[in-house]
Order: sequence, then structure tokens, then C-alpha cells
Amino acid sequence: MNAVVPSLYLASQSPRRRELLQQIGVVHAVINASIPEQPAAGETALDYVQRLAREKAAAGFAQLVQQQLPLAPVLGADTLGLLDGVILEKPRNKAHAEAMLRQLSGRTHQVITAVALHSNTRQALRVSMTDVTFRPLSDAEIAAYWDTGEPQDKAGSYAIQGLGAVFVQEIRGSYSGVVGLPIEATCELLREFSVPWWTPAARPAVERKS
Repeated sequence: MNAVVPSLYLASQSPRRRELLQQIGVVHAVINASIPEQPAAGETALDYVQRLAREKAAAGFAQLVQQQLPLAPVLGADTLGLLDGVILEKPRNKAHAEAMLRQLSGRTHQVITAVALHSNTRQALRVSMTDVTFRPLSDAEIAAYWDTGEPQDKAGSYAIQGLGAVFVQEIRGSYSGVVGLPIEATCELLREFSVPWWTPAARPAVERKS
């Protein structure tokens, strides 16, 4: 049997982004696109997240050409959180994670995800912005959450698609954008680049109801 040729390459190692593309039935493959992730002097958070998405997509497409792989659009994405205009980083250690979660407790922060598609003829980009409100958190549950191991490599020290979901009181905007790939904005780009979704070969098996 011939292998399925991807209609899209994902320039990301994120399993969440892969799952979201699979969820909507996009036949895709992962391509390596390592780029420096450091804001430039004077660069705003919005400019920074958009630049990273574009650079990841472009770097992924360059890898296709270098490796002489079948050409298809490359998707690059970047997500960051903001509180009071300050970027929410991945925690350096337990104390840093707990401090961030205390700052988020009972407050609303923003999550920005930029998505770029790069082909051999053009590049396009969409941005998703979502407000996420946390309920008040106790010091005990913040410490217990750190002990689960989940926040250790997460920007903002939480994962909305994981155990951290219990902290979220309300979201205004795209849930999938907070996870890392806003489906609605991504589908706009896929349509522009004639990348199909709902492809049976890419969709997970549907459980039958008993």
C-alpha cells in the first residue's frame, strides 16, 4: 500500500497541535524547524508571536526543499500568554511556577496564538487572541498542581487541555487557540491554500455508541 502523501507539513513538535490537525482530518507530517525564540529589542509581544510563526513556517519549508520532500504548505504556529502586558514564560523552577499561578489566580490573562502557512508561492498569517479567567487558587492546590509535573514545561505554568482545566472559570475566544492551534483561524488559512480537511485517512476512529 502506498503511503499517504501529506497535504500539509507541521513545523512543530507539539503533540497538541498534531492532535488538533488530526481532529479536523488534515493529512499532515511533522518537519523540523528549529529557530531562536528570543524577543528582539523593542519588539511587542504581538509582533514577536507573529514573527515566530512566520519564521517557523519558512524554516520548515526550507527543510522540505533541502531534503527534496514533496512540496506542500508548511504550518508554523506560536503561542504565548500575557498578564499585564508581560509575557508568561515557562517556569524556571517550582518557586517561579507558583509565583506565576498566584499572579493568575482570580484574574484574566490573554493568550495569543499566531498561525502562518508558507508555500512555494506565498505566506499568510492569522492571529487568535483569547481571554482566560482563573478562579481564585489556594496555595495548597498550586503546590499540589506542581507536584503533578504538568506545569513544569508549560508557558504560564498550566495546561488548559490537561489537569490545569480545573483552574479555568471562563474563556472568551478560541479554546483551541489556548491549546496551541486555533482551529477556526487555521481553517481560514487551509481554505486559502486549498488544503483539505475532513480527510478520512487523517481522522481518528469514531467510537460507536452502544
